[in-house]
Amino acid sequence: MTDWIALVNFGAAVGGLVIALLGFLLNLSVPFIDRWTRRFFSVLFALLAAYVGADLLSQISLELLGSGFSLLSRLAIFFESLFSSLLMPLLTMYLLRCAGEEERSPLLLCIGALWLLYFALLLITQFTAGIYYITPDNVYHRGPWYPLLLAAPVLMMLANLLAFFRRHAKLSRRQRQAFACYFLIPLVCMLIQMTAYSLLMIMIGTCAAALAMFIFILRDQMELFVRQHEKIARQRAGILLLQMRPHFIYNTMTSIYYLCQQDPEKAQKVTRQFTDYLRQNFTAVAKEGMISFKEEMEHTKAYLAVEQVRYEGSLFVEFDTPHTLFRLPPLTLQPIVENAVKHGVDPELEPLYISIRTRATEHGSEIVVEDTGPGYAPADDDEPHVALANIRERLEMMCGGSLSIEARREGGTKVTIRV
Repeated sequence: MTDWIALVNFGAAVGGLVIALLGFLLNLSVPFIDRWTRRFFSVLFALLAAYVGADLLSQISLELLGSGFSLLSRLAIFFESLFSSLLMPLLTMYLLRCAGEEERSPLLLCIGALWLLYFALLLITQFTAGIYYITPDNVYHRGPWYPLLLAAPVLMMLANLLAFFRRHAKLSRRQRQAFACYFLIPLVCMLIQMTAYSLLMIMIGTCAAALAMFIFILRDQMELFVRQHEKIARQRAGILLLQMRPHFIYNTMTSIYYLCQQDPEKAQKVTRQFTDYLRQNFTAVAKEGMISFKEEMEHTKAYLAVEQVRYEGSLFVEFDTPHTLFRLPPLTLQPIVENAVKHGVDPELEPLYISIRTRATEHGSEIVVEDTGPGYAPADDDEPHVALANIRERLEMMCGGSLSIEARREGGTKVTIRV
């Protein structure tokens, strides 16, 4: 193996084998590829490795082993041609799958018929010198009918290419790019090889096309996985939000119920304030995604107005919120304040003081809610605080935020929300 063409062919075979094996291993290791696509690329890269491996074996037999190994060369070339031809019907099946069509279609039947024709010619080639032959001294020669062997693969590729153009609207952008690469690169290389005698352009083009196709499909699968994950997160956040709304409404209506007996005039005032809150709340809930802090603060103040009427003289709130230009999931601050009121207000004890502060941080925004209630007890971690758990989960899913709870040294509880 002394001339540059033989070196290029050998290097291409080694590189193609490495690409096929790496693609096969990568396809098995990536977690977000769907089952059908994973199977397709497993078979694709396995066939590609077998095809390139057979080609590598034929090069070694023809260039290095010399005479006496003509049978080995004949078998290697036969399996090289067989494995490479199987790539095209496999591609047809994947195209139909991506387009959402039945695999048993006229297109697949046409491709299958062309492949059978190719296989028949390949078998005939083993008994005639018209297409290609190997001399007893182990030298490969093309016969006058060699282009006939390539006719069926060219027709299969053209049929697939036509089918791709007819179905491109059914494919995603990444899928269109993937199929375009896989169709055009080998087709151009195949046409070149029909005129270039020694350079193995089809193998080089097939390896490059398979790698490009896998990269595009991998990116498409990744984008699909991210979209599905975000959709599930939004749906789950909506469910968590619905779990929280009845919790707040129940507590507020209970407060109004008791207030109706104690002070009907105050009950009317609270009912009006609660109505204002519900109007603002339902408006926020109807929005997708996060809301402004100002909107959340209005909800919180409406809630506190209800509770301050009920617990007059026992509940005091201080606001220090210079930083308001940020967004957060709806019903984030109000349930925390509600929790502080629920566990901290006791007419028989000292009044409950709540402070709400905001500030801009290096990594975003921070809300701190402190109260002078009974304090944070680690044992409370075992209680089913549904509202707080929902807030923490929605913060993580919707904005990468966090919620932390700790005891104050002066007594009471400190809750920090980071957005």
